[in-house]
Amino acid sequence: MQASTIHFTTMRCALGWLLVARTARGVCNLRFGDEPESLAEALRAEFPFAELREDAQRLASCVAALERYLDGSAARLELPLDVRGSQFQRRVWDAIRAIPYGETRSYGELARRIGRPRAQRAVAGACGANPVALAIPCHRVDPAGGGRGGYRWGTARKVALLELEGSQTESGRKKESDHSLSSARLAPWRVPRPRTRARPSRPEAARRGAGSSMPPSTA
Repeated sequence: MQASTIHFTTMRCALGWLLVARTARGVCNLRFGDEPESLAEALRAEFPFAELREDAQRLASCVAALERYLDGSAARLELPLDVRGSQFQRRVWDAIRAIPYGETRSYGELARRIGRPRAQRAVAGACGANPVALAIPCHRVDPAGGGRGGYRWGTARKVALLELEGSQTESGRKKESDHSLSSARLAPWRVPRPRTRARPSRPEAARRGAGSSMPPSTA
């Protein structure tokens, strides 16, 4: 059987580095990190049987969309997705994608939305297994008890993203320089490392479960 091909590139942004990878069907991985080398290594670990090719030109349109989103000039992130997960995970991810820009929901609210009101921990696990940051905006999910909770790519990044989204005006347009990511509490490309990292483990189904392409993200 011929191995699938995944093209990827890394881009520098105000939250560190961002890797974007896609198959012929759509974006399969979006992750933040502190350096491009570690991001590429994580991608290889995620897709050990795929042929990985670094190709900035092929990913140029994805990078442009991400840049517009991260600098606050676009509220929607239009990307075709090709992500795999269990049926439950996909239901949670669909519910996350339905959270409006600039708003948040709790794990309990998501659990009720998918008809599993007692599955709050499983919902949190699905958030932690999200393979595409921003496109499935799990940074918009907070604990019901208050605070920002965890985020797979660091709470500081989560706070900065929510500050950016919360800066939009009632008309849906963004305020300018006062709320851009480059002026947020994080200095560009310097993401503080938390003293204690508590990342939910990625269920095996997130890597190997059968799935199909999702419609374009409108996060």
